Amino acid sequence: MKEFFQYGEKVDGYDVRVINEREARAAAGILFAIGLLSLTNAAMLGHVVVTKFFISFFTIDFLMRVVNPSYSPSMLVGRFFVQNQIPEYVGAPQKRFAWGLGLMLALPMFYFLVIDFQPNPIKVFICIVCLFLLLFESAFSICLGCKIYNLVMSSRAQHCPGGVCEIVKKEKIQTFNPMQKFIVVLVAIAFSWGLYAYFTKVESKTFLAKKIHMIMLTDEEKQAIQKAKTAAALRAFDEDEDDEDYE
Repeated sequence: MKEFFQYGEKVDGYDVRVINEREARAAAGILFAIGLLSLTNAAMLGHVVVTKFFISFFTIDFLMRVVNPSYSPSMLVGRFFVQNQIPEYVGAPQKRFAWGLGLMLALPMFYFLVIDFQPNPIKVFICIVCLFLLLFESAFSICLGCKIYNLVMSSRAQHCPGGVCEIVKKEKIQTFNPMQKFIVVLVAIAFSWGLYAYFTKVESKTFLAKKIHMIMLTDEEKQAIQKAKTAAALRAFDEDEDDEDYE
């Protein structure tokens, strides 16, 4: 029982207990895939079964990560896939802090979307934030919660993913020349414009897309749509009256 509450693994050469970052990234990728599937089902099809399953699993999983990540379901599945790779050890304290923040996001979602189903844009936004955090960890090995740890805790995080806590000077391959910076900015602008065009120019066929479409329209466009609806309603009313007079 005492070993169960020993957080992280004791590894020779490390002055703090550590977590295998490869397992953590694999687990984050697994949760991101399930979470994206659940959000897509809810937004496009209106089904919440997958969402309720994901939030329940997410909450239990992060609870176990805070207590003992060695028994976290997603971490164990991640271990299965990366068990033949050389471990990348990162400090356990900052990971526990980051996963604690994740649990704080999960608990209210679990209550309001599983126990007492009350969806609203704020809760959907929290889900999207969780997906972004999982994406950053799985794709880029960036633990945003670990960065918050350095801001609020007196002791600095040690043994961060990719050695980011210890890095002093970037290598040439890690920097950007002017042309590379231009390409990155161009890609960001293109993706932003594409997302805007998707929600404003493409016909909306789902509840969520229609809501986002209306939010992103200008006041003039909203007024034009309202006028068109009013004119259509008046035409329909006049046609009904004409039919009654004819009868």
